[in-house]
Amino acid sequence: MAMAVFCGRNCVFRAVKLWFRSSAGLHSSSTLPNSGFFPPFEEIMLPIGTFKNRVAFITGGGTGLGRAMTTTLSELGAQCVIASRKLDVLRQTAEEISRQTGNKVHAVQCDVREPQAVCHCVDQVETLTGLPDIIINNAAGNFVCPSEHLSPNAWKSITDIVLNGTAFVTLELGKRLIKNKKGASFLAITTIYAESGSGFVVPSASAKAGVEALYKSLAAEWGRYGHRFNIIQPGPIKTKGAFSRLDPTGAFEKAMIDRIPTCRLGKPAELANLAAYMSSDFATWMSGAVIRFDGGEYVSMAGEFNELRRVTPDQWKMMEAMIRSTKGS
Repeated sequence: MAMAVFCGRNCVFRAVKLWFRSSAGLHSSSTLPNSGFFPPFEEIMLPIGTFKNRVAFITGGGTGLGRAMTTTLSELGAQCVIASRKLDVLRQTAEEISRQTGNKVHAVQCDVREPQAVCHCVDQVETLTGLPDIIINNAAGNFVCPSEHLSPNAWKSITDIVLNGTAFVTLELGKRLIKNKKGASFLAITTIYAESGSGFVVPSASAKAGVEALYKSLAAEWGRYGHRFNIIQPGPIKTKGAFSRLDPTGAFEKAMIDRIPTCRLGKPAELANLAAYMSSDFATWMSGAVIRFDGGEYVSMAGEFNELRRVTPDQWKMMEAMIRSTKGS
């Protein structure tokens, strides 16, 4: 039986190789359906008031995904504190969200790379709102670069923000929450390649993997203190800041969409809904979870024969004829 499977597998490989030589069909996305089956739904999912009398602290909350999550939590009643290095951006975002939702959003400057700055930031949060009920570690940095071109400073700039910054914020807040006997939900935003690794973004992949190990470890250790730790791994969600660094020419966007089974990029509001659920009392039995949120991109890239989804019915007839006519191993 094993030999029959082996020979069958080789026959398939040989037929596919022959087909590749005779056809450019796999290089065209014209056979792929459009994204009409999976339109984004961007309305807020949870009931209004879900986070009434709750405080949420979001790093990197001034722009992109952080802003989207802050907006959703504020709409649902949370008093939000957003933190990053750029105070002017934070203040503008805080004012705009506050006007939109009617709930106060505070802006606190913080360089998560510096433990003393994190300590000072948490002091300010305690004074403004008290210790938070929800902590979202979203601050990140990234760029594409061949690894042979990486300098120590380039490596350090990313790992300091992503891994060290998340650790400094989590440990500072966690210790204070434990001392005050207060539970909280911690959420980290990582990426699908934290699991697989990825060339050309090696510092980010390494740091995000470290964040996931940190959160899974603390989920096991700090549950007894009333703390939950969960992770979202987003696939490609188009935000101005991330795409300007990772796809400066726009050349990769179409390629990304072509390999996503749902045939579109994600929307910030979709991730914000998931983050809100995972941070809410509807998810109090969820801890140590890693949720892949990518339209099926990860499994699409992982499967050995998944590119065959581009084959047309007529091309399948040709390939099937090749497979039937191929003999031996």
